[in-house]
Amino acid sequence: MVIEWRTDKDGSDDERPLKRAAEYVRMSTDHQKYSTDNQTAEIRAYAQRRGFEIVRTYADEGKSGLSIDGRDSFQQLLTDIQSGNADFEAVLVYDVSRWGRFQDPNESAHYAWLCKSAGIALHFCAEQVENDGSMGSSIVTTVKQVMAGEYSRELSVKVFKGQCRLITLGFRQGGPPGFGLRRMLVDEHGQHKGILDRGEHKSIATDRVVLVQGPDEEVAIVREIYRRFVDEQQTERQIADWLNAQGIMSDLERPWSRGAVHQILINDKYAGHNVWGRTSFKLKTKHVRNDPSQWIRHDQAFPAIVSQDVFDAARLIIEQRSQRLSDEEMLALLADIFAKNGTLSGLIIDECEDGPSSSAYQSRFGSLLRAYSLVGYVPDHDYRYLEINRALRRMHPSIVKSVIEGVRAAGGSAIQNLENDTLLINEEITASIVIARCKLTRGGNRRWKIRLDESLRPDITICVRMDEDNMNAHDYYILPHMTLAEGVLRLAEHNGLSLDAFRYESLDGFFALAERAPFRRAA
Repeated sequence: MVIEWRTDKDGSDDERPLKRAAEYVRMSTDHQKYSTDNQTAEIRAYAQRRGFEIVRTYADEGKSGLSIDGRDSFQQLLTDIQSGNADFEAVLVYDVSRWGRFQDPNESAHYAWLCKSAGIALHFCAEQVENDGSMGSSIVTTVKQVMAGEYSRELSVKVFKGQCRLITLGFRQGGPPGFGLRRMLVDEHGQHKGILDRGEHKSIATDRVVLVQGPDEEVAIVREIYRRFVDEQQTERQIADWLNAQGIMSDLERPWSRGAVHQILINDKYAGHNVWGRTSFKLKTKHVRNDPSQWIRHDQAFPAIVSQDVFDAARLIIEQRSQRLSDEEMLALLADIFAKNGTLSGLIIDECEDGPSSSAYQSRFGSLLRAYSLVGYVPDHDYRYLEINRALRRMHPSIVKSVIEGVRAAGGSAIQNLENDTLLINEEITASIVIARCKLTRGGNRRWKIRLDESLRPDITICVRMDEDNMNAHDYYILPHMTLAEGVLRLAEHNGLSLDAFRYESLDGFFALAERAPFRRAA
């Protein structure tokens, strides 16, 4: 939303001409104190004190500050500035966090630089330090940008842990209930308060939502779907045709499709299990399809519509479809689906008659992405990082082995704890090994994010930084526990002297040091 307006002036002849400025306001739905009215009031007071006339307002309401995606007014602001169409010489923002909570402070600085390079000054009205480009101002602004991004990351971690806890207690976390099920609102004591209709949400923080069986006729239809599939060996398409012939609509008030029936046959909730976390979309990054081992679940969380035996029988039939096919035959079917549709997705695969399901392709080839690549399909989004992460996980055991061999060659001893992969060196020092994927910024600079398991608390952490192709180790950091104040460490190509002192071009250099100064726990 872009609004043109003028601040009031008294019109006196000796008044100094006011400098033209635009204001940018953003409100995220979870912070009432940052409402656009409050921001505007503070900005207007700042403008009056500093001699600015606000001639344009750019407002993004209910928008996350993690990226510029969806922030139409922010994008319009940048477009006006870069195109030379800006009729103002300054941009006024409430504070750094309203500019954005970007996870990479370089991204925030980049947008600020676009303003500066166009001769547009950027003012953060509620900050204590002037954004005047001085060394002190730059340092404080950078720290503020990091803090703004870190706030969102920490909040994401806390929310995720809270959601995981609620799932294990049997409570529902978002998403439609599905055909044959309903969402029941319960109070803090577990007492039922009523069914939530589509679009309705709980309004009291201590209330929770659980799944319950829906109307008897819908429950009977779900059981009939399983009976026809398991006992009569009907296909999903045949069942969908039967449902449509009966005039039965899906939970979305649509005719039934093969994929809709397939989803009922593979979803654990119909066996009474509460499963969450099949995909991730943390901090507005790309959607990630999680490995089943990472799913959060609570079995027998609510009364099942079908028995576990019936559910397992349906799943076995689906799995056996692909087991009868060779890899070449499965890929030929996938290539045919690609040729007919021009694109691929899990839903498109599941809609195809008498073919393997998307989960079967994932199981057979390790991931849908690998199956896509084998038939020449490249998704619009770049999901290569998923394959990179899998490759790095496969690489981890060999690096652990090389560290053990290196310690022993240096005259020490190393024992691996198979439960958490930590090492006990010389029966005294604990060590953890992490591999950091290299990521290129938009400017082509290399960055590494090291995630540390704070529950392990090893004496030293050996961090392997990968090269930009993520194929080979770039260098190694040996980090004592005393240097690790945070659970996440972000490294650039060149870091502070305190960190560079622990950097090695190869592990051989580290082992050479170990020969001269044997591992000992710090006093």
